[in-house]
Amino acid sequence: MSILLFMLRIILKILFLPIILLLALFVWICSGLLYCTAFILGFISSVITLFAIITMFIYPVHNGIILLVFAFLISPVGLPMIAAWLLGKIQGLRYFIQDKIYDF
Repeated sequence: MSILLFMLRIILKILFLPIILLLALFVWICSGLLYCTAFILGFISSVITLFAIITMFIYPVHNGIILLVFAFLISPVGLPMIAAWLLGKIQGLRYFIQDKIYDF
């Protein structure tokens, strides 16, 4: 009976290995993209913030507020932070699968 369980564990490990590797590769690629885009979007967000401040003096204030909200969304604290949170959840899924399959 223990030989059968041992063989089933080996088969299960072999079946889940590609999934774990794909999740690891996906997280690695997305982390690099997230780092690059957060840097670029942070710079663009700074420029939009300056335009928003100038717009508040020249045009109606609500136009500047709209630009400030848009600048916040593309800043590293806005949408890239949500993407980093989702990436952390995917990483957690990978570790959950890895712990359940390889540690019993």
